[in-house]
Amino acid sequence: MADEKVRKPGRAWYEPVLAILSVVVWLFHQEQEVACMDQKMLLDRILPSVAKPGRYTGNEWNIIRKDWDNTVVRFALAFPDIYDIGMGHLGYKILYYLLNQREDALAERVYAPWSDMEAKMREYELPLFSLETRHSLSEFDLVGFTLQYELSYTNILNMLDLGGIPLLAAQRSESDPFVVGGGPGVFNPEPLAAFFDLFVVGDGEEAILDLVDAYRAWKKGGGNREAFLLKVAAIPGVYVPSFYHVEYYEDGTIRAVTPTHSGIPHRIPKRVVQDLDAAIYPESLVVPYIEVVHDRIMLEVMRGCTRGCRFCQAGMIYRPVRERKRKTLLKQAEALVAATGYEEISLASLSTSDYGEIRQLVEELLGKYGDCNIALSLPSLRLDSFSVALADQIQSQRKTGLTFAPEAGTQRLRDVINKNVTEADLLSAATAAFEAGWDSLKLYFMIGLPTETADDVAGIADLTRSVLRLGRQIRGREGKAGRVRINVSVGCFVPKSHTPFQWIAQSPTEELEKKLSHLRNLLADRAISLSWADVEKSFLEAVLARGNRRLSTVLLHAWEAGCRLDSWSEHFNFARWQEAFTAAGLDPYFYSHREWGQKEVLPWDHIDTGVSKAFLQQEWIRALAGKVTPDCRERGCQGCGLCSALGVENVLVGGSNASED
Repeated sequence: MADEKVRKPGRAWYEPVLAILSVVVWLFHQEQEVACMDQKMLLDRILPSVAKPGRYTGNEWNIIRKDWDNTVVRFALAFPDIYDIGMGHLGYKILYYLLNQREDALAERVYAPWSDMEAKMREYELPLFSLETRHSLSEFDLVGFTLQYELSYTNILNMLDLGGIPLLAAQRSESDPFVVGGGPGVFNPEPLAAFFDLFVVGDGEEAILDLVDAYRAWKKGGGNREAFLLKVAAIPGVYVPSFYHVEYYEDGTIRAVTPTHSGIPHRIPKRVVQDLDAAIYPESLVVPYIEVVHDRIMLEVMRGCTRGCRFCQAGMIYRPVRERKRKTLLKQAEALVAATGYEEISLASLSTSDYGEIRQLVEELLGKYGDCNIALSLPSLRLDSFSVALADQIQSQRKTGLTFAPEAGTQRLRDVINKNVTEADLLSAATAAFEAGWDSLKLYFMIGLPTETADDVAGIADLTRSVLRLGRQIRGREGKAGRVRINVSVGCFVPKSHTPFQWIAQSPTEELEKKLSHLRNLLADRAISLSWADVEKSFLEAVLARGNRRLSTVLLHAWEAGCRLDSWSEHFNFARWQEAFTAAGLDPYFYSHREWGQKEVLPWDHIDTGVSKAFLQQEWIRALAGKVTPDCRERGCQGCGLCSALGVENVLVGGSNASED
């Protein structure tokens, strides 16, 4: 009794408290359930009224859902375009699988809504949510965007706003996520500097794990946002734009870009996964219920390219060439076929036919899956007869079409851009294709290339007609001359950072329009189909590709004026962009139509690809002289500086490092 009397006063105190707490917890859970139910009810109401509801439902095959409440680091992979496009992006497939292999982390997918869905979300105040658990973007710890193309930049602002995250990094509170950027666009991230907390430069597989480790340690140890950013700024390849001050001259060019904190690097080196064969690769892929781009198994056979096309940013920033072993690729194919049920395997890279063991790999994949109705595709081929033979081997039953990219219409201009192919190469490849039974070929060219003349433009038509005549002659032997079709696609040259052409002005839009009009007249033939890039879009792409931090204001004005989904013709509104530049007090032609000085500080000079600026300058001089530079894998080191930057000797000289020995 004495003990009971002693206990009663304590019980009298804490039992009412526990009762109150239990009611609070119950009410909290009820509120959560109601919130979830409200979201489900809203979606049930909204989805029947929008195009392709499958973009927003989730629940796909192989989706990964983890315990939200008991996971330390929550990472949203936010692709700044619609589901149909983002689901085909290989980099996000890799990061999604990689992050979800960690017990302490989860990754969920978020895509830009189409305009009809955005209107409904704003009408019903439904925040942008992940497909896995339908948490809003603002509830994640880190939100990662890939910068794949410049015309997606306003989508990023729109997604942040829909997700409840302040647009400007400087306005985010301690409870807001950190916004992270990656992809090729981070090699000049300056137009987006105001909106991102940090960027990861280069290959993401190892860097993103370092980032998650840093976040976990910071979360455990405590501290403010700046403390975390200082921590990650020490990670190789991580660029924190708020820690750098940009100083301008009166004419708008850059005087200097300097760190504002001690210990912050003056130049940010890109991350490189040196052993690609050992890098983690998905053993399963999320399989969508609706049609998306690249809806197939993708095997990344190699990364990087050393062919040295002077207009090509990917060929510079993704160096060095690294290959996966054939045995590794066969194992990956086996796992992915079993996990997905896909009926096509694509061998992905910048130039798949350059893979050292491509013939053996194709033969083994066809031998294993050829009788299982699983097709094989090579999305990127050299312009030669060997590539045609490979394509013929793969497409023995059905000829779906071949694409060759001469890029320029004359040999003079192909030498300027270092394309390293001749008209004879094209005609030889076309001959092999027509003799193997192809009736249709696609040719890709660019207009507005440096030093281009009227003769170069006319050369596009001359080369196209030569291929058409050849096709009619060869296919005519079987009475099929009338079936021959040549599809010509023409893009506009856009100068990109970290290339030998980064200093060059883009051709004026009026000049490009005249060249396209002339080309349309030259190629007026029912057997020739011509498609071309939107000149105004290409102009805007050039402005953003060469932009500095001042363009953040333009992006903000453009988004506020309604710009989003700019890569889609039905949504692109050039007049709004012009108004945005006017509102920001900036001249877009300063960025696109001005030839920059060789000694000028470029907006991206503090981003280090490993390829030296001296090499790029040398390549520009060689371009003006019409001199070609050979592939270093065939002719030895050409002095780009990357190997010394990585501390290795001449990566992959002479071919593949992927032998089984």
